[in-house]
Amino acid sequence: MRELARVGNRCVILTSDSNQLARVPSLTQSVLVQEVEGMTLCWIRTMKYSVAKSMRRILSWLDFEFRLWRMPKSSLPKPDAIVVSSLSLLTILNGFWLRRKYRCRLVLEIRDIWPLTITEEGGFSRWNPLVLGLGMIERLGYRHADEVVGTMPNLGEHVRNVLGYARTVHCIPMGVDEASLAEASPLSQEYIDAYLPEGKFIVAHAGTIGITNALDVFMECAQSFQHHPDICFVIVGDGDLRAGYQQKYAHVRNLIFAPRVPKQQVQSVLSRCSLLYFSVHPSKVWRYGQSLNKVIDYMLAGKPVVASYTGYPSMIDEADCGCYVPAGDAEALRREILRYAAMPVDQRQAVGQKGRDWVLQHRRYPVLAARYLDILFPVER
Repeated sequence: MRELARVGNRCVILTSDSNQLARVPSLTQSVLVQEVEGMTLCWIRTMKYSVAKSMRRILSWLDFEFRLWRMPKSSLPKPDAIVVSSLSLLTILNGFWLRRKYRCRLVLEIRDIWPLTITEEGGFSRWNPLVLGLGMIERLGYRHADEVVGTMPNLGEHVRNVLGYARTVHCIPMGVDEASLAEASPLSQEYIDAYLPEGKFIVAHAGTIGITNALDVFMECAQSFQHHPDICFVIVGDGDLRAGYQQKYAHVRNLIFAPRVPKQQVQSVLSRCSLLYFSVHPSKVWRYGQSLNKVIDYMLAGKPVVASYTGYPSMIDEADCGCYVPAGDAEALRREILRYAAMPVDQRQAVGQKGRDWVLQHRRYPVLAARYLDILFPVER
């Protein structure tokens, strides 16, 4: 939206203040309107929740939809196009109403495939009333939105499975934040000395340490390398499972738990590592591909990437900057780590550089915004 605004479009974002992934202002009224970087940003005060898997989260979604429907809109510009960006899928219902009201185009953007994610990874039955209800709304969105966009490259297959017929689905993946291209903030020498040992081959995972991050294989692999003093494993971040992992693997001397760092220091951490790692659980969700911010950050660091990932391949294979091993297979991961550790440094650097070059060519937001405009206004452009 920021890039669309930069090229002369009037952009308005309507969002909830219960968003846990953004810096949210404190609202004393029902709606707070801000002008930010050429955009109009409307925060809607919504019921808060603290636990992702809870009834209160569902109630928060419903509360947002009701308040969005009731919100006075006379001061907002008449839209030429509306993008409903999941999650939550419920907002497509407001989208249908707003499309009819303003006679504009409606785009459904999928960033997380629900309800598939909660049946595959959340333990919900496919017959759960919430799953059935979300499935009905998902079908309505796929069938009646003017365009469907996904951040994952193979969403079209999922849409075809849901509808029983194919329709055009566009991919606009996650991109490179221009701010991350600026010089990274340096780490303190104390942090470096404590968590990033010099002269070691460092295999690193940076990000949340939670259930969905599937880090058991990483831990098992680190344990199997205890007799390789030249190889160490570093986890940078925080999360629900960190304390449990630290206790369980306290005896593994080559496994280091480093504190999370501010976003502007992430590249400084990654630049001091040798091989970067991410993992997922085996799940049908990944059949449709991934576009993870973590992978963008890794590739931008110019380091090889190895992923425990069974699904539709993208990015890493396209750039030829690393490899995938089957999710859950610790022995396959071990073999790849040994291969990269034995690789000459200049060859390993060349592999990582291919990732950085590829992501800068294909994932800058000005490039993605131009593609998005072609979807929003196909006749005009």
